[in-house]
Amino acid sequence: MRRLLLPLGLAAVLSSPFPGVAQTPPAAVALPSAPAPAGATQPAGTLTLDAALALAEAGSFTLSAAGKELDATEGDLIQARVLPNPELAVSMEDTRKASRATTGQVNLPVELGGKRAARIGLAERGRELAQAELGSTRAELRAAVIARFFGVLVAQERVRLAEASVGIASQAANAAGRRVAAGKVAPLEATRASVEQANAELELAEATGALQSARQSLAALWGESTPRFAQGQGDLDVLPSRPAPAALQAALADSPLLEASRLAAERSRAEVAVQRSRQYPDVTVSVGAKRDNEANRNMAVLGVAIPLPLFDRNQGNLYAALRRADGAQDAHAATRVRLQGELQQASTQLSVSRAAAQTLQASVLPAAEQAYAAASRGFEAGKFNFLDVLDAQRTLFQARIRYLDVLARTYDAAASIDRILGH
Repeated sequence: MRRLLLPLGLAAVLSSPFPGVAQTPPAAVALPSAPAPAGATQPAGTLTLDAALALAEAGSFTLSAAGKELDATEGDLIQARVLPNPELAVSMEDTRKASRATTGQVNLPVELGGKRAARIGLAERGRELAQAELGSTRAELRAAVIARFFGVLVAQERVRLAEASVGIASQAANAAGRRVAAGKVAPLEATRASVEQANAELELAEATGALQSARQSLAALWGESTPRFAQGQGDLDVLPSRPAPAALQAALADSPLLEASRLAAERSRAEVAVQRSRQYPDVTVSVGAKRDNEANRNMAVLGVAIPLPLFDRNQGNLYAALRRADGAQDAHAATRVRLQGELQQASTQLSVSRAAAQTLQASVLPAAEQAYAAASRGFEAGKFNFLDVLDAQRTLFQARIRYLDVLARTYDAAASIDRILGH
């Protein structure tokens, strides 16, 4: 028996990594380790858009998770390529030494039906899908940073506008007080001026709170709950522009979001191939030797085992995979239609908002500023009453607020286009 088992035992030791036996792993197993996102130090003073993008790229846990998922698919591909392990089997007939017969054999499973190729194809589609999802995650992160950064700039302008309104209301209240003291107007004018000043101070408080929320929302993209930067630096007057709608629709074919949807459908079809290959039973080839003590001789043992697919033909898993593949194809078509609609809406919004911003910038705001300046000078000279000044002040304030709202919609639309196209 010792002469029989020694060669089989050596073969098993050489083919199987037992615990405690040091082995050099294959080069394919040396996977790159994805470091956890190291939150880069944000500047304590002024923050630019480029700096915000770099901080988000370095500190986003969402992007880091997508990168680690891509690394994990390398392990799936390695596992899909391995061959099934052989099996060492030993059996004994009769416990008496004189008449004992001992059989030792190695069972080698042989995969049929293209199972290994189907597994590798599924793993490759999974890796390609993870790469596309990483690209779409990066594009969504970049678009979110741009949108929130310009949201901070708009919020800063709202604070400056509210501070200017408080200053204007204070000047109007002082002027009204002087005219009441001089007996030129009724005390009601001073009361109205005080109410307008209080409203302006409330607007300033709300604008300050909105700015703090916008700063926190931006810093959250790189994993910081408390923003350290003092203010954002950028030019809001440079309005973003994008190509014509037809060119945008043509560029949609290269969108990471659409590519990820297409690869998800391909991965579902690869899963169908895997389930179809499992309908073919595997063959197990046995090679060994038998020692017959009673006859005092060794005998070769050869065998083949073939499962009979009478009941389990993997029909349920194949049907489920086929339906899921059909569903993934429909989901891809739905994603295409949705992205086309979103891209068209964002392009239209950008065009309308950009035109409105240009109109407000070129004519409405200068006219409102001139009207308020004329009303203020006329009030100081006694030509207008205070209601005229308040109306001019409200008109100017509303025009500036509308301009900031239009700017916010313009940058949001541009960021939405970039997110969809992956730019």
